[in-house]
Amino acid sequence: MSLLAVVLGLASATVFALGSTLEQHAAKREPATRTFDPRLLFRLLHRPMWLFGWIPDVAATVLQAMALSFGALALVEPLLLAGVFIAIPLEAALERRRPHRRDLLVVALGVAGLAAFLIAANPRAGVDQPSPLAWTGVGLVIGALFAICLIGAWRVREASRGVLLGIATGLLYGAAAALLKTLTAEFTADPVGVLNDWQLYVLVVVGIGGVVLNQNAFQGGPIAASLSVIALVDPLVGVLVGVTAFHERLSLEPARVVIQVAAAVVMTVGIVLAGTTRSR
Repeated sequence: MSLLAVVLGLASATVFALGSTLEQHAAKREPATRTFDPRLLFRLLHRPMWLFGWIPDVAATVLQAMALSFGALALVEPLLLAGVFIAIPLEAALERRRPHRRDLLVVALGVAGLAAFLIAANPRAGVDQPSPLAWTGVGLVIGALFAICLIGAWRVREASRGVLLGIATGLLYGAAAALLKTLTAEFTADPVGVLNDWQLYVLVVVGIGGVVLNQNAFQGGPIAASLSVIALVDPLVGVLVGVTAFHERLSLEPARVVIQVAAAVVMTVGIVLAGTTRSR
């Protein structure tokens, strides 16, 4: 594993946590909206705290791109979950209360699961540019799961809605990270040539969709219910896309595979607990 990629990934997670907390604090003060309602985004443009949250978001994206240029997608994306540790106490500080124990348990399960997976899997780099067939497969799978989440979120309310929107957002963020990794490699080789890559324009669309869904998810309750799920799904998507499309390699010795499966179970428990967390 690249130490520089780890450091940059953790730095991105920390800065992202600050931006997410500010955005969530502003989004919860807007009236509840339907799933994927762009009007929420227009209303948030009038809130200074939400706009200020974009400064660390942009910085976090730059740090993420730098990390992806030095490390595998399956390595960098799981590191972003560390930001949840910081986001939970930040939200509590903004609301002048102590973090809820159940929220911290959700985060602890997710982080423990992903940390165990990362150590056992030991991700190694693959190709910089997946084949067109690989991109098609990624798009079809993520698109189908994304549609299922949106349909489900349309039918439920409160924390469950936040979790489903969080899963959908994590799917988009995972796809965006894969696109960003490809563009980072292309930019290093030919900065002007990036403008001719279809990945750039798909990234813009996916990014905007992720922002809208993210704010909708933040309205669904405490930040642990939405951000924890986003932070869990994003790296899981990154690992799967990294292995299948970018041909990144994971350690598959029997003992390590057992740890990886156990870690996946722990993360699933964390998502289920997040879904049963109620707004307070």
